[in-house]
Amino acid sequence: MAVAAAASVPVYDISGDKAAKVIKFDLNNIGVNGYDFAYETSDGKVASEVAELKNAGLENEGLEVRGFFSYPGVDGKIYRVDYVANDKGFQPSAAHLPA
Repeated sequence: MAVAAAASVPVYDISGDKAAKVIKFDLNNIGVNGYDFAYETSDGKVASEVAELKNAGLENEGLEVRGFFSYPGVDGKIYRVDYVANDKGFQPSAAHLPA
């Protein structure tokens, strides 16, 4: 199923103070071999993720997920985290994360 929407769905930040709207949402998930999605909200949050089936039909079959999310910090900077999640676990990388 492929979905593309520009909805006016309220999304609240962690404190619950500010309502944001989903201004872009794309989803491609037919349940076979993986999926992908992307969204953007009116308060500057953006995310995108792609999952691919690895080792299909084998004992160690599983999804490998690659993506990123970004958000505006209270300091006005945009923070971005890129990641891979697979049989080795969740592996984030970003300039602002400790090494």
